[in-house]
Amino acid sequence: MFKIAFIAPDKQLFLQGKKIIRELGLQDKVSLHLARLKRGIRLAKTLEQQGVEVIVCRGGTARVIIKSRIRIPVVEIPITGQDLAQVFHEAKRITGLTRPKVAMMAFDNMVYDIEILSTILGIDLTIYHLEKTEDIPARIEEAATTDVDLIVGGIKTILLAAQKGLRTHLIRSGDFSVRTAFLEAQKILLARKFEKEQAQKFKALAEYSLEGIISIDAKKIVTVFNPAAEKLLKRPSQAIIGQFITDVVPNLDFNVCFLQKQHVIGQTHRLGNLWITLNIAPIIVDDTVTGAIITFQDITHIQELEAKIRNEVLARRFVAKYYLTDIIGASPQIIESKRIAREIAQVEATVLISGASGTGKELFAQSIHNESPRKNGPFVAVNCAALPANLLESELFGYVEGAFTGATKKGKPGLFEMAHRGTIFLDEISEMDKFAQSRLLRVLQERQVMRLGDNKYIPVDVRIVAATNKNLLELVQDNQFRQDLYYRLKVLTLKLPPLRTRAGDIIRLACHFLHSFNNRHHKHLSLTADAYEYLDGHDWPGNVRELMYFIERLVIIAKEETITAKTIQKYWEDQDYISPAGITDLAPEKHQILSSLAQTNSNITKAAQLLQIDRTTLYRKLRKHKIEVQKTY
Repeated sequence: MFKIAFIAPDKQLFLQGKKIIRELGLQDKVSLHLARLKRGIRLAKTLEQQGVEVIVCRGGTARVIIKSRIRIPVVEIPITGQDLAQVFHEAKRITGLTRPKVAMMAFDNMVYDIEILSTILGIDLTIYHLEKTEDIPARIEEAATTDVDLIVGGIKTILLAAQKGLRTHLIRSGDFSVRTAFLEAQKILLARKFEKEQAQKFKALAEYSLEGIISIDAKKIVTVFNPAAEKLLKRPSQAIIGQFITDVVPNLDFNVCFLQKQHVIGQTHRLGNLWITLNIAPIIVDDTVTGAIITFQDITHIQELEAKIRNEVLARRFVAKYYLTDIIGASPQIIESKRIAREIAQVEATVLISGASGTGKELFAQSIHNESPRKNGPFVAVNCAALPANLLESELFGYVEGAFTGATKKGKPGLFEMAHRGTIFLDEISEMDKFAQSRLLRVLQERQVMRLGDNKYIPVDVRIVAATNKNLLELVQDNQFRQDLYYRLKVLTLKLPPLRTRAGDIIRLACHFLHSFNNRHHKHLSLTADAYEYLDGHDWPGNVRELMYFIERLVIIAKEETITAKTIQKYWEDQDYISPAGITDLAPEKHQILSSLAQTNSNITKAAQLLQIDRTTLYRKLRKHKIEVQKTY
């Protein structure tokens, strides 16, 4: 079978090519054809279907074949400066003029640097550019209206110009140009043979691979769908090739592959009842992603086991139900805390949340989990202060059979294992003893745990969020908390503000809790404006938790449906602890406020800074103590 086809647009070039093919010994590799322009396009497409791999052609015919988007390479026989010099020499001979006027009909691939050469050789040259073959008659008509001495161009130009009675000359290529084109075609043929060998190797690998293999192009259209892919996805390749990959395997994210030019390893995906794990590798040519290879295999059995474990996790309520949108408040302090939490959620580093009791540390921990890439994994919360040291260790790290007296026969996985691919929340981390601290440090460093009584490590993929209402740095200085663990925990920190500093949030929260507990307990209580102001005047040392419990108690025990400030005083408990204005002696606080105002010449901003509270809180306390501010200068 001939692998190279020579399409000559005229008989002279046909014979010239035949001679050179014989000289190069290519008779068994090159087929010869005589065709030009549109007939050349039809012939080229037929030859492509017959298995020809390279076409050699010249001039306008070569150009229109290339523009027809044929899928095999076309080698153009160049028109060299030597060829053009010969044309201009013939123009002088034919016309008998020392500076003849020559009109050249030429496609763009025929006229490189021709103006310079015509000037040097003394030719008055006009070039008529051709975009398509249909332009030739009009250009000849245009040239005929001038005093042109000679028309030069390709075979169709010469034939049409001759019919008009114009003198013509055919542009020819020298033997060197024709020979160079055939040698170039041979090189391309060898390169395509190498490409085919590589393609066949890939085809053999794809055909006999036990993994499903899908290849896609830059438009994400499937080009390869191997037998293993057919078997796994239960769809024939004939129905898949040519389709968009998103129609075959929906919801795949190709941004990492196509935009970042990186591979994706071990992505799990569900297709109906089938679980697959897949890898996506970009195909990069000259720093451009031209497609991707997707390999995948069935892991349904593994996923079923994981789902069983996940169900056990869910049964133990290892889920996070709160989101940042559930956190009530519009004060600048809480808005900033939510902003920081949202930023923290997007990265994998360990988080340390600090704040007084009742400020919502677990609420923020759950929200960070639910805003993170781990949101589909378990959220395991552990109160380190609620468990004895020995029990805490076995709960966190698990144990094997016989690890200690009372250990269950099959052993037990620890909470770190149960939090795999999720988040573990260690509340009141300051209460953890030194030995547990050292084991926790190892988990942070090595990302693996060892069950009690075992001798092997289990890798875990867990994000740790810790919380404390104590100053860990002071505990480190008192040698009650490991310094290395402290610095490991505080990679990212979030400090939650106490409720008393959150301007306006006491009323917002009170309103929210009232509505919630009314619904829960089927009540219809409402609070008057002075009741809300009364609540707003309390410091709430127990923070949001104290406010929530007070509102619930009020809803349950109050017999009045309209709650005023006096009603709240009636049901207020713990009056000796800290109570709203008017119930106990608040002289020390009033004295501090008056002192700060005196020191700052009654400057509210500076006085608030001195008292370490915000301006809104200070104004509230001024009203509570009935202090009138009069500036002194």
